[in-house]
Amino acid sequence: MMDYSFPRYLLAKQTVDERALNQHVFNALCQVLPRRPLRIIEVGGGNGTMIPRLWKWNLLQQAEYTLVDELPENIASAEAALPLWAETTGLSVERSAPRSLRFSAPPRELRLNLTQADVFDYIHSAPRPADLLIAHAFLDLLPMPASLPRLFSLLQPGGLAWLTINFDGVTTLEPPLDPALEAQLEQLYHETMDTRPSGGDSRSGRHLFGHLKQAGAEILAAGASDWVVYPHQGRYPADEAYFLHFILHFFESSLAHHPQLDAAAFARWLAARHAQIERGELVYIAHQLDFLVAPQPRPGADV
Repeated sequence: MMDYSFPRYLLAKQTVDERALNQHVFNALCQVLPRRPLRIIEVGGGNGTMIPRLWKWNLLQQAEYTLVDELPENIASAEAALPLWAETTGLSVERSAPRSLRFSAPPRELRLNLTQADVFDYIHSAPRPADLLIAHAFLDLLPMPASLPRLFSLLQPGGLAWLTINFDGVTTLEPPLDPALEAQLEQLYHETMDTRPSGGDSRSGRHLFGHLKQAGAEILAAGASDWVVYPHQGRYPADEAYFLHFILHFFESSLAHHPQLDAAAFARWLAARHAQIERGELVYIAHQLDFLVAPQPRPGADV
């Protein structure tokens, strides 16, 4: 029986995300970010996997970074894992207060604040506005378009929003096992995203073009950020086999006892797909989109 840990899932998908993130959109972000010390807020930041990535990609030079996530286990995981990452990377680590960390390798410095809160409660607390808002694999969980103005209120005038890994309605597993059943599973799985009481949209990516326009935001760059996970010589990179098992766990927890599904057929399908992962045979693709946005249009910007 596999132990399904959400913090481990977030860690396992680091390498998947890193391949997926759209480099055109990221390069556009690097071009337009101000060169002064940055204040960054990441909402729905999980256990902080974006931070080592942005350090490695040289985005974080002098920055104050606030990571907001609702789940205490994610904040605890970030507080434990990020100092270990920093030490193995050769950075000095200081703890100035609970959930406050300072990483440095002169002349670079990152001051990190970990905040456990619902994102809208955090917004209501009126924090100091940021230069950059990051929402990574998060917007497709929120009610749209009403959430956008509230999120953008976290930015100071001229601030930017980097909105990444927004699911866009395509889930593919190869090789096919039962095409009719799998078409039904994809449809029903996506419907669970569209009917969450807390909000969500299985075609969030494409719909963001219209939602952002409605919010008065300027799209500076956009592009695909598909997850593509496949084995090489019968093995998956890093911990990506666990990531795939967890994707199937999402299917199982979302569709268990669904009245339109044959429960026995669904159970056989799940077992067969888990077995494919163990044998290093399953290929998984999910279509997503990244955006770089100026919530207040920037005259003359051309990226």
